[in-house]
Amino acid sequence: MSINDSALATTDYSVWSKTLHWITALIILFIIPAGIVMTNIGEGALQNNLYNLHRSFGVLVFAIALARVLIRIAHGAPGPAAGLTAFERFASAFVHYAMYVLLLGMPIGGWLMTSAYRVDVSVFGLFTLPHLIAQNEETFKFFQRMHFIGAISLTLLVLMHIGATIKHTFINKDTVLWRMLPKSWGG
Repeated sequence: MSINDSALATTDYSVWSKTLHWITALIILFIIPAGIVMTNIGEGALQNNLYNLHRSFGVLVFAIALARVLIRIAHGAPGPAAGLTAFERFASAFVHYAMYVLLLGMPIGGWLMTSAYRVDVSVFGLFTLPHLIAQNEETFKFFQRMHFIGAISLTLLVLMHIGATIKHTFINKDTVLWRMLPKSWGG
């Protein structure tokens, strides 16, 4: 049995997958509201701090998402939960893959946007990312629009993901949520 076959034989995710999932969830539950607040408050120290945290956590999200993709490639993932309809299997796969694309693409787009605006991306004050492209207002505006569209898309996908989890937990009363929780929680 290959590594991928053994992953598909189980019904829940690996400890690493679960851990990285919940870390990502916590960061996203901070980064989306921070993005909304930072773009709607006036200039000042709070706005600057939110921008710095948003950028730093964006870099962290990229690193974690990349690790998640590599773990999934190397070790596979369990098959769809038992009892899902064909539509639910399709919707689940679509939402998961779209979230992975955005979790990888949004930080890159944000980095390109800040490069075009000529703002440094300091990652928690530990190091500063190099600028990827030349300063250019039109390029900045393009990436700003793409980042905004990506943020709306990611927010909608996260809401669908949470909504589906709530449906499966409280209406269907199935094991979908328990596959991503620690075994010690009794699922």
